[in-house]
Amino acid sequence: METKPPVIRSENIYRVYWFYWRLLGLENDFPLRHVLDILITFFVTIWYPIHLIVGVFSERTLGDICKGLPITAACFFCSFKFICFRLKLKEIKAIEILLKELDQRAVSDDEREYFNKNTQKEANFIWASFLVAYNLSNISAIASVLFGGGHQLLYPGWFPYDVQATELRFWLSVAYQIAGVSLAIIQNLVNDSYPPMTFCVVAGHVRLLAMRLRRIGHDEKPTKVAVARKLFESIEDHRKLMKIIDLLRSTMNISQLGQFMASGINISITLVYILFFAENLFSVTYYAVYFISMVLELFPCCYYGTLISVEMNSLTYAIYSSNWLGMDRKYCRTLLMFMQLTLTQVQIKAGGVIAIGMNAFFATVRLAYSFFTLAMSLR
Repeated sequence: METKPPVIRSENIYRVYWFYWRLLGLENDFPLRHVLDILITFFVTIWYPIHLIVGVFSERTLGDICKGLPITAACFFCSFKFICFRLKLKEIKAIEILLKELDQRAVSDDEREYFNKNTQKEANFIWASFLVAYNLSNISAIASVLFGGGHQLLYPGWFPYDVQATELRFWLSVAYQIAGVSLAIIQNLVNDSYPPMTFCVVAGHVRLLAMRLRRIGHDEKPTKVAVARKLFESIEDHRKLMKIIDLLRSTMNISQLGQFMASGINISITLVYILFFAENLFSVTYYAVYFISMVLELFPCCYYGTLISVEMNSLTYAIYSSNWLGMDRKYCRTLLMFMQLTLTQVQIKAGGVIAIGMNAFFATVRLAYSFFTLAMSLR
């Protein structure tokens, strides 16, 4: 006897995501959460990028400035994106409520099997890959200080005292940078894992809606009333999906613009450092990997942004594939109006300008290559 696929639960995908928020002192109810929130906000979200910015521009050589700028820009835009997402927590929760309602509409074994084997698996892979990548980079940076010898900070930073005056001051400064970058990584996990993960879940639900639309009227001995009811239920599902799209546009309008800006700045600065200031093979290898990671960081979000558009475009044909022959004129008129509604191009834009999709990803790659050829000619 075959076992039925488990019921779809989108909230299971977001358990780790909300755990990140709780680690940052938000979305929990322990007594000192407000104190922890204030401390992290001041010492990590606000002060950490400031001390890096002042520190990197206090360097004496252009090479040292270019060496410290990538992590400085990354921390600055990390705080920027985190503030944007924090201000949009209400919209994020509203999206999750709508996804739970759509979960309940997936009642067939085919729908549940597709979601669990494809959508849920891919969404879990997204947050897991970001978690592994960010923690590996943090471990490598910490190891370079602990085992590299000498009295070098994790990153060039400014402190209101002489860091090298005593051993205690030096290691307290290093401890602050390690704790700060670790919490900044958690913030970055909140920032960078949510867009592709949610795009993946939304694209999966659009596919499930298309599957339900194709089945309308093809059941054994369907009644006209039952067929009309399924069509109206599907129209309501489409309305909820479009509501999610609108909420995503509001949530990611500014934050994803910051993501594209951060990637562009980091790609340019990293290339300059590799071509003009890298002194050994280790530096070239480290920053080359960092450069590639900056380019690929955009890929999941852009890929699933395009996938949403593709799945939305398939709804029109799914509606036409339903069994509408023999239905009354009112039903057919509603069907045509619904088809016309699904012809609208669905895109989510960063800053209202850059469509989050593969075109934006390839444009970023072309920008990096153009800057590379320009830098090579100047070299």
